[in-house]
Formats: sequence, structure tokens, C-alpha cells
Amino acid sequence: MSVKDVLLSPVVASFIFMGLAFALYRLSGALAAKGEDSPGKHQPYACGEDLLPSETRLVYHAFFHLALMFALLHLATLVVSTLPMDREAHLLALVYLSCIIVSVLVLIQEDAW
Repeated sequence: MSVKDVLLSPVVASFIFMGLAFALYRLSGALAAKGEDSPGKHQPYACGEDLLPSETRLVYHAFFHLALMFALLHLATLVVSTLPMDREAHLLALVYLSCIIVSVLVLIQEDAW
């Protein structure tokens, strides 16, 4: 195995490029203009209005359940569509799809709670 093969291996190349990216990030941070720290610098911009902290909290449970169900159904479509066309594959697809149906039903029941 030559040095070229080692340097072009995915793991070594990934570490080299991560090191280069980190070095570029640090160099650009050192060369960037330093601004003065003002009281409102880190506050969200709201067209000149003072934002009061909101008392409401956003809940994303329904979105994550829908996203997980979407991912399950698309993964099932991908798996079933790439199976070969023999009898064993049809049985495997049937078992896999029944597991997916149970998973989706569990997600639907979780949304009802």
C-alpha cells in the first residue's frame, strides 16, 4: 500500500479536509473585524421593537410523529421496490410491510393521546 493510497482513503481524506476546514475557520475568525459589544447585539431583531419573552412553548410532537411516519413509509417503499421478484422475497416483503403497518398504527395511537 503506497502513501497515495493511504492519503486517498476516505477516512484519512475526511480527517485532512476537516483539519483544513477547521484551520480556515480559525484563520478567518482571527482576520475578521472585531465589533464593539453593545447591549442589544445578541438580542433578536424585531424592527426596533423590544421583544418580551413569550410564555408559550412550541410543541413539535405531532410534527415529529408525522415525519417519522413519512420516513417509515418511504423506507418501506424503497425496500419493497428493490427486492427481487421471487417467492421468498414476496414473503419477506409481506412480513416487512406488516411490521411497518404495526409501527404506523403505534404512531397513530401516540398522536391520539
